[in-house]
Amino acid sequence: MDVSFANFWQQIFSSPALMITAALTLGVIFVNGWTDAPNAIATCITTRCMRPRPAIMMSAAFNFLGVLIMTRINASVASTISNMVDFGADTTTALLALSAALFSIVVYSTAASYFGIPTSESHSLIAGLTGAAIATQEGLAAVNGAEWVKVLYGLVLSLLLGFIAGYAVCRVVAFLFRNLDRRKANGFFRYAQIAGAAAMSFMHGAQDGQKFIGVLFLGLAFANGETSVHGVMIPVWLMVLCSIVMGLGTSVGGEKIIRSVGMDMVKLEKYQGFSADIAASLCLLFSSVFGIPVSTTHTKTSAIMGVGASKRISAINFSVVKDMMLTWIFTFPGCGLISFVMAKIFLAIFG
Repeated sequence: MDVSFANFWQQIFSSPALMITAALTLGVIFVNGWTDAPNAIATCITTRCMRPRPAIMMSAAFNFLGVLIMTRINASVASTISNMVDFGADTTTALLALSAALFSIVVYSTAASYFGIPTSESHSLIAGLTGAAIATQEGLAAVNGAEWVKVLYGLVLSLLLGFIAGYAVCRVVAFLFRNLDRRKANGFFRYAQIAGAAAMSFMHGAQDGQKFIGVLFLGLAFANGETSVHGVMIPVWLMVLCSIVMGLGTSVGGEKIIRSVGMDMVKLEKYQGFSADIAASLCLLFSSVFGIPVSTTHTKTSAIMGVGASKRISAINFSVVKDMMLTWIFTFPGCGLISFVMAKIFLAIFG
């Protein structure tokens, strides 16, 4: 399969379905960088370790590096997304279904925003791909159970492991620095938290960037008449393209999200913000190595809750937990159903 940029550019103009798939994928990556990546630097800003604009630019740079470097070293998450469903042997139909899946994410996210339902681009992507694949194959045989079960692991990891890691790391940090003068400790954690925010931004790019790289790579395979990307290396130009788009999205900002995550949920001190960043980064690294797609937002917020619980349970705003649960309850059936219907419509019109 020819995965060169020159061939991709040529196919963009000869295949409207690939053009739509590429445009929607890059659009979702941009929105993800805009709305999701700010979670990585929320604690760093709200503890006043960095001002918003420098923190956002730092996050954009490390998101770029996370997509580029981690995908080059270990593309397990991208492989999981690419192999999670089977769109069938007809690559033209498969490309139309993939376009429908991405379009459904836009429709669902817009509707959810209107009705105030919390969303996750990661879960919307998984639900959209699954719904479209079921529509093309007319049954659950389209779902690769061995890969899809990793999504279930991700739900547990993003909440349970994030909470436990946040609690444990914060307790260890508090113990190690218990005898240090408070002024010196704050000085140390000011810079340590900047490093933690950079690590969190890097791992956000590694996780979320890979998810959408996997989708665009799958679309490229369909355009080349291939039914899968098994055994094919992801080209460097695709990593660079997706990482640049995510970096640009992150640079736009998201100060409302920063206030919501870093201030409204738990009031953090500098050592607590550092603990939350390190705990979430470790969870995302573990998930990325084993190819488990998780929500970076849910991982970070659960780590913050774990940090808050290490001090006292009452420090946590449990409405955030409710929002996470609602995301899971509504996103998978909601976005999956919309994707199923959109795939049927696309196939009826363009098939």
